[in-house]
Amino acid sequence: MKVSIRPMPPALNAHLVDRFRKVTPPTVGHILNAGFMSPEIRPLIPSTSIVGRAITVRISGVDTMMLHKVTEMLEPGDIVVVDMSGNRTHACWGEMVTRAAIARKAAGAVIDGHATDIKEVTQLEFPVYARGTSALTTKVYAIDGEINVPVNCGGVAVSPGDLIMADNNGVIAIAPRVAEEIIEAAEQLEAQEVSLRVYLAEGGSLPERSGVNRLLREKFNFS
Repeated sequence: MKVSIRPMPPALNAHLVDRFRKVTPPTVGHILNAGFMSPEIRPLIPSTSIVGRAITVRISGVDTMMLHKVTEMLEPGDIVVVDMSGNRTHACWGEMVTRAAIARKAAGAVIDGHATDIKEVTQLEFPVYARGTSALTTKVYAIDGEINVPVNCGGVAVSPGDLIMADNNGVIAIAPRVAEEIIEAAEQLEAQEVSLRVYLAEGGSLPERSGVNRLLREKFNFS
């Protein structure tokens, strides 16, 4: 049995979070190779997107004690990241946890497992990313659980305070230092895509623009 409640991580730079709201996870995917959660973790409500600070929770998979506890610790804009210790049958997140998170003005939740009460969560318009839904729910057993410790979610190591960004394409966890380093490049890529759309619509060549034609000529002697 292990029970741990650690202090809340430092707040993310508000301007940095705002800048990440203007770029998409696939744009970051052109820059980074790590931090991308399993594609099985999907938005339960289509067309949602979230960016915010990771508040991490590890539960035993059947004991929802620490998930209940963390709801009173959340701050506006936080994203709850839940490690269910590999449980793939129980749902830890439902209507009442959602309502508690909304009351604290949380931005969303990312669960390495299942959620429930999908109708009610959808009506509340709260972004939840999970592997799916289940009618079998966790209970308060007071077995174990930890808050604000490093966790594993979707095959990715997530630390409390990481920047989480997610949309229909997937979920990414980025260390604040790395987020600061890549945001300018991400913004530049977003700007380049605007002109690329126009170029392609006018009949331009994608391999010419991307440099593929040049590489074929230089490395493989294609004319």
